Amino acid sequence: MSDTPAEDCLFCRIVAGGIPATVVGETEHSLAFRDIEPAAPTHVLVVPRRHVPDLAALAATSADELADLVGLAAAVADREGVPGYRLVANTGAAAQQSVFHAHLHVIGGRDLTWPPG
Repeated sequence: MSDTPAEDCLFCRIVAGGIPATVVGETEHSLAFRDIEPAAPTHVLVVPRRHVPDLAALAATSADELADLVGLAAAVADREGVPGYRLVANTGAAAQQSVFHAHLHVIGGRDLTWPPG
């Protein structure tokens, strides 16, 4: 694992400003932006500013950054005015993780059924 931004990482490029995104929140350690293919009226991605492949790796290296990520996700949901929301973290290709940079999906703004897909 490397803390260095990966040139081929989509989220590293968004964090660096090389790819435009609709930013809806940020902290020293995290960035939140709208998903370009939303699964619900509110669908925001929250990513750490440094490159780590998934949430397990982030938790193993920095509990403070993981807490910051979850805190920003909660703040975004509050600002979006959603009464309830889901935080989703796909880890690994078998779980449909398609960008191997840790991230949370903040999904809300409609009734969410259980179990999810």
